[in-house]
Amino acid sequence: MTDSNPQIVRNDVIIVAAGQGERSGLRLPKQYALLKGRPMVRYSAKTFLEHPKISKLWVVIQPGHELLLKNALDGLKDYEVVMGGATRQESVRKGLSAVATSGDVTNILIHDAARPFLSFQMIDRLLASLTRVEGAIPVLPTTDTMISVTDGYAEQTLDRDALWRVQTPQAFNFKKLTQAHKQWNADNRATDDGQIFKAAGNRIAIVEGDEALKKYTTANDFKDTSERYEMVTRSGIGFDVHQLVAGEELWLGGLRIDHDRGLAGHSDADVLLHALTDALLGAAGAGDIGDHFPPSDPQWRNASSDKFVKFAVSVINEKGGHINNVDMTVICEAPKIKPYREAMRKNIAEMLDLSIDRVSVKATTTERLGFTGRGEGIAAQAVATTVME
Repeated sequence: MTDSNPQIVRNDVIIVAAGQGERSGLRLPKQYALLKGRPMVRYSAKTFLEHPKISKLWVVIQPGHELLLKNALDGLKDYEVVMGGATRQESVRKGLSAVATSGDVTNILIHDAARPFLSFQMIDRLLASLTRVEGAIPVLPTTDTMISVTDGYAEQTLDRDALWRVQTPQAFNFKKLTQAHKQWNADNRATDDGQIFKAAGNRIAIVEGDEALKKYTTANDFKDTSERYEMVTRSGIGFDVHQLVAGEELWLGGLRIDHDRGLAGHSDADVLLHALTDALLGAAGAGDIGDHFPPSDPQWRNASSDKFVKFAVSVINEKGGHINNVDMTVICEAPKIKPYREAMRKNIAEMLDLSIDRVSVKATTTERLGFTGRGEGIAAQAVATTVME
């Protein structure tokens, strides 16, 4: 996430994640329940944090949910936590109050954690609208016949052409939304911020919504997700070897290690990350590292190998999958790997967007047998377990 120049425009985001989710019938509050293997709140939080026009993310939660959120957003950085209130409106108001203390904010986006599958395109549409108007919400047309109901009986049919389904995120001029919340009667229940904004006399533009932004509310919503995405476990294996030579830097697991020799190769020759890249590509059925980064291509000369790993991660994500865990072994006589192991795990966990307990780095020797035993080179092997559609 990139900070915007506050003298030009600053776009902050509040994710409302303070509900108990009682209608979902789940063991955890629904915003922390797993969807496709990850906590629901993580999806939209990650999207906002990665969008280049979003300056800062604020997540409003219930007191006592601090550890749940920390675990759900493990590995993500640069967000603030705000304690919410008894109602959605009170939680948003507390979020706005926290945002106001941080500096001059131009625009604010309010998003419900229960709408996880947010796209950059949706954010772009809303921010583009705010260059012309002071409030914008995403909507979708109503396709079913709509009726009013009284005491359990059908009454009149409503004009569905005049009815639209409202989604989040909703985007507003920060000062005007803050003022609208101050004017709102707290005794009245507000289901979204557009309602509050309009009640203060402001006009709201609409932008095209997204069916993928459906709200997860009941147990059936979560059941539908598991049925709609048939997930299978797929594993990949990677193995790589590089020669130790004088005059080269030694890179392992994204770390530069002081040693009398380094690994020779077209890139930085990080043998551990190369093995990991092949394991990830293998799980995705996407060839190997040489297919995508051939040593004959000069653009990869001395390239940092974390680029290869991140590319492999993107391949898995594009196939609708995610990485469950990785297990790697470095095979060498020297240097000793143990002093650097935790730093390697941390580096790789960040590359893969995983918690560190899903990343294993081990080391072994060949009892002085073979080329690794003679200190002529270093080998590495990796296994990656993924879940894909």
